[in-house]
Amino acid sequence: MSIELKKNPMYSLLVPTSMGVRITPLSGQPVHCSDTFHMQATSAETNVASISSYLGLPVKVLTTFVKDSPVARFIKDNLASRHMCYEGKEVSQGDPWGYRHQFNIADSGSGSRGPRVHNDRAGEVGRTLNVNDFDLDRIFGTEGVQIVHLSGLIGALSPETGTFCLELAHAAKKYGTRISFDLNYRASFWKGRENELGTIFREIASVSDILVGNEEDFQLCLGIEGPESGGKDIASKIESFKEMIRVVKGAYPHASVFATTLRQVINANLHKWGAIMLEGDNWHVIEPREIAVLDRIGGGDGFVGGLLYGILRGWDPVRWIQFGWASGALATTVMTDYAQPADEEQVWSIWEGNARVRR
Repeated sequence: MSIELKKNPMYSLLVPTSMGVRITPLSGQPVHCSDTFHMQATSAETNVASISSYLGLPVKVLTTFVKDSPVARFIKDNLASRHMCYEGKEVSQGDPWGYRHQFNIADSGSGSRGPRVHNDRAGEVGRTLNVNDFDLDRIFGTEGVQIVHLSGLIGALSPETGTFCLELAHAAKKYGTRISFDLNYRASFWKGRENELGTIFREIASVSDILVGNEEDFQLCLGIEGPESGGKDIASKIESFKEMIRVVKGAYPHASVFATTLRQVINANLHKWGAIMLEGDNWHVIEPREIAVLDRIGGGDGFVGGLLYGILRGWDPVRWIQFGWASGALATTVMTDYAQPADEEQVWSIWEGNARVRR
C-alpha cells in the first residue's frame, strides 16, 4: 500500500517543537568530571525532520523564541544551517527569572557506564506555544503540507501545547495533510495529568495516519497492554510486540502505519537495533543487528525521520523501515543528536553493512 499525499505543497514535512540547547562533555566524559562542553541546538522533533531537510525536502518548523536572546539567535542560525524554514512568536524574557530556552545536559556514557541526561526546563519558552500565534489556514491551506509530525513531548509540555497539537491535527485533517504521531511518553510530564493528557493523546491518535511508539509509550499513553520494557533478549519479544501493535490497530483503525524500534543495550557503545512496522496488513520486521554507538540519544528520532522520508519519497513500504533503521543507526554515530546524511547512498550503505572507505 501507499499513503496518498497532497500534491505540490510548499512543505513536505512540518514539525511543531520547543527548541533548546544540548551541552555534552568532550570525549564521552561524565558531566560532573568535565570543564569543557560542546553545545548544539536541539529538539526531538527537529531531529526527526533533519533526515528530510538534509536530503533536500522542504521542511518547516513551528516554534517560539525568546526575544533578543543570543541563545535564540544560535538556534535560528542552526535551523537555517539544516535547511529548515521556521516560524514562531518572539516572547519577551521578562525579568531574570522569566522565559528561556531549555537546557539538556547529557553524559553520552562509555562502555560499561550508561548515559545520563539531565533536563533543565524551568521557564521554558516552548511551553507558551499557542494555536492563536499561527495562521493554520495559511499553513495547511495556502502553503500546503504533506505530513505534519507531532510528538508527545510537545503535546504534554503544557496545557497550551496540548491544545496546540490537537488544533494542528484538526487543521491537518481538514486540509488533507497526513498526520504522524510519535507518542514519546515522559513520566515527569504526565505526573498528576494522566486523565487530561490521556484524553488529548487518544484524540490525536484517533486521527493519525502513522503511529510510532515503544512498549511503554503505547501502554502509558494509550492504555494498551504490551510486553515489559527492557530485558536481555529483545528478539524473543517480537511476537509480543506484534500482538501489541495488533491491539493498537484495533483501537485506532484510522492509522495505516504502526512502527516501533527494538533496542537491546549490550554496553553504552554496542547495541542491538531492530524495528517492526505494520503497514496495512503487511508486517515488516528487522531482526536486531549489532550497531556501534557513539551517542545513543536521537537514534529513535532518526528512525522516525528515515521512515517519514521513505513515505514522502513514495518508496515501497519495505524500504521505509529499512531507511528508518539505517537513519537511526546513523544518528548514533555522531555527537549531535540528529543525523546529517550526506546523501541517500550513505544511509543505504549503513543498511547494507558496507562501512568500507569511499574514495
